[in-house]
Parts: sequence; structure tokens; C-alpha cells
Amino acid sequence: MSNQPVLAAADPTAAAACCAPLVQRRVPAETAVALAPAFKALGDPVRLQLMSMIASAEGGEICVCDLTPAFDLTGPTISHHLRVLREAGLVDTERRGTWVYYRPRSAALRQLASLLTVDPARP
Repeated sequence: MSNQPVLAAADPTAAAACCAPLVQRRVPAETAVALAPAFKALGDPVRLQLMSMIASAEGGEICVCDLTPAFDLTGPTISHHLRVLREAGLVDTERRGTWVYYRPRSAALRQLASLLTVDPARP
């Protein structure tokens, strides 16, 4: 059994229904508890950059071997940050030989985005 929080249902419409924008209504306590680890994980600049690299990767995934050289950090430090993203439910991983590939959990990102959606006409 995974210890990842369930951020979004498989159905994108269910994910949207789950998280009305903050400007429309108060976030239910259960939803806040489920989403807080993801926001906390993205609150670190290195993890935010890693998430950006993973989410924007061509082909929908990226090898850790392509992530590590982009930072002036040790491999174990990058691995720690990637583990935090994985445990927060933001990325999935797949081991292929000695390398690990990372993919964004699009439903989780959509859920976070829907919560932060602001109507441009609203002051």
C-alpha cells in the first residue's frame, strides 16, 4: 500500500468538483489536510524547479540523470527532493535498469491548479 496522499480522483471532473477555487468557497478540512503536503513540497525552490522540469519534459517523463546536472547539488540531495515530491503525490517513478524516470501526476497538478484558479474579472 502506498503512503502517497490521494490528491485527485482518476476522473478530472471529479478532481475539479473536489476543489472549488479558494475564491469561491472555504476549503474543507479534509481537503486541506490532503493538499497541504503537496503545497509544502512545492514551497522549496529546488523542488519547484524539479517539478517544473518534470512537468515540462518532452515525452512526459525525464530521467534522474537529466535532472541532477541542472543543479549545483549532490546526487543524494537531489534524490531527497525527488522523494519529497513523490511522497507528496506529485510525481510517479519507474526504475529502468540503474536509472529512475519521473512523470508528473497530472491529475494532482490539475487539482492544485483548480484550487488556485482566480476569475480574471474578480478584483
